Formats: sequence, structure tokens, C-alpha cells
Amino acid sequence: MPLPVMAAIIQRGNEVLLCQRKEGALAGKWEFPGGKIEDGETPEECLVREIQEELGITIEVHDIFQAVHCHYDHGDFLVIGYLAGHINGEITLHVHSDCAWVDCRDLVKYDLAAANIPIAQRLKEKCNAARASMGSDGGTN
Repeated sequence: MPLPVMAAIIQRGNEVLLCQRKEGALAGKWEFPGGKIEDGETPEECLVREIQEELGITIEVHDIFQAVHCHYDHGDFLVIGYLAGHINGEITLHVHSDCAWVDCRDLVKYDLAAANIPIAQRLKEKCNAARASMGSDGGTN
């Protein structure tokens, strides 16, 4: 049975927040921030808590965007990515070595943890489709 892990896809316009892992099995890899659910928490409560602990910011959690099952050498995980918005606070890194607001078209250019790659690819496709639908008339079609 895979271990569920919640991931926040924090959006700001066409940008999405990526964080680089400082330590552990995936050190150096980029990811959507988040973590494991504690007893009695909903997935949404988990994400609000984890992002506050890891980044010092407050987010608003929206709908599930995508779930990805991934097997690593250190375990079997089900990463559930939720769309989220930044409400307030300045980012302070507590468990990551770096973070970046990345244009949704450029997410796949980062050295992502394997479970995050399908989410990044789908975000890029969604971003490209949104831009294409705006067309040359400024989005009135």
C-alpha cells in the first residue's frame, strides 16, 4: 500500500512554486512542497500545516489536480497534488535549500523528483492550452 503524500501546487498567475529538497533520499531534486498527513488531519489541513512549517506562508487549498503513484528505492508513494493559492506571508526556507516561482511552461526543465514530473507535464499542457485559447484577439474568442 503506497504512503499518501500531499503536494501543494501553489500558483501565482502563470507561475508555480517549486522547492528544492535539502536532504534525504531526494536531496537536490525539485518538488511541489507538501508532506504526510498526521492523525486526524484532512489532506487540506495537512497542506496548510506543512506549507506553514516548511515555507512560513499561508495558502488556500483548492481542488485535487492530479494523483501520481511512484515507487522510489526508499518506498512506495501516492503523491496527491492540490491546486493552491498563496494568501500571505514571505517565503522562509526551513527544510528546502532553494525555491523558485517558475513559469508553468518551464516546470519540466527542472530536475524534478519522479512523482512530480507527470504533474508538471500536465500543468505545462494546461498552461499551453490556456494561452492558445486566448488567441491573437486578446482572449475574446
